[in-house]
Amino acid sequence: MIFDKALLRTVLLSVGVVAMVIGIYQTIFFNDLAANYWIFMIAMACWMPLLYWRQQERLAAKIAEEEARLAKQVRAKTPAKSTQKRR
Repeated sequence: MIFDKALLRTVLLSVGVVAMVIGIYQTIFFNDLAANYWIFMIAMACWMPLLYWRQQERLAAKIAEEEARLAKQVRAKTPAKSTQKRR
């Protein structure tokens, strides 16, 4: 069985949103934020890996972009080979 990271992201996002909505509802209904603090922490625990993975993807994209830019500069500096024969 292959691990699907996209499915994990979807599940974490869904659980986080549902926990946040339930936490807001319970806080408004019972007018007690302290009693529902744990629900908000579940939502944050689901969102933290998502934020971390997004940051890592941005960093990897920047590194790949910089490597591509440097490779392009190196290719531009090397002279093209001449088709004429040397004597």
